[in-house]
Amino acid sequence: MSNLSVTEIKAFVPSKNFEVSKQLYKDMGFTMASEGGGVAYFHFAHVSFLLQDFCAENLAENFMMHLLVQDVDAWWAHIEQSDLVRRYSVKIWPIQLQSWGMRDFCITDPSGVLWRIGQNVD
Repeated sequence: MSNLSVTEIKAFVPSKNFEVSKQLYKDMGFTMASEGGGVAYFHFAHVSFLLQDFCAENLAENFMMHLLVQDVDAWWAHIEQSDLVRRYSVKIWPIQLQSWGMRDFCITDPSGVLWRIGQNVD
């Protein structure tokens, strides 16, 4: 019988300015574990993504990442305290209760990638 176990899945996130995007993600709290060949590997605990030094503008502006967290209020406070909006000229939307049973907020990165950071509600 074949082994179809999956170890990990990662998205390749586009970046217009690789250096600026790398710093934003570090300031968000992600760890850059490696970099080479125009790709940087970021993780936070057991979740990860690959930041690429490539950007098709229409892709970046239509690209979305979803980060499921245990405490969305703590993440909101962390983003606010990190002053990312001012430092990187990114957009942020306030926490909202969604009809699909989640409280979340959105933030863009410098390339226009939308991150939806949310917490499931009971």
